[in-house]
Amino acid sequence: MSYAMAAALQTAVFQRLETDLSLTALVGTAIYDAAPPGTIPGTYLVLGPEEVRDRSDASQAGAAHDFIVTVVSDGAGFQNAKNVATVVSDALVDADLVLSRGRLISLRFVRAKADRMSRGTQRKIDLRFRALVEDT
Repeated sequence: MSYAMAAALQTAVFQRLETDLSLTALVGTAIYDAAPPGTIPGTYLVLGPEEVRDRSDASQAGAAHDFIVTVVSDGAGFQNAKNVATVVSDALVDADLVLSRGRLISLRFVRAKADRMSRGTQRKIDLRFRALVEDT
């Protein structure tokens, strides 16, 4: 197994999201590795947890990375959060990301979970994606 491409994958995902014009029209620069302290925008994205499994073979080190991108919105109802989640999914599914180490084989949507946050005033959608990578 190789976890060596984890940082390269995260960087590429972050760059893809922050340069997607449809997404920045909805959230601006509010794309974070962790929600910042202090005042935060009403709608933002957070790159979340990840699970990694070995996908190596006899000739190549590889891994399957399941990672979460969370959409948080204070908009009434789920519509705003779902609009943003749709654009995130469109930006990432089958994206041709260039990694600083290794190679992306595939990137696909796995599942999503929409929920209310504290006292029902915020909505969040956790989008789970799976990236298959190999070390080159």
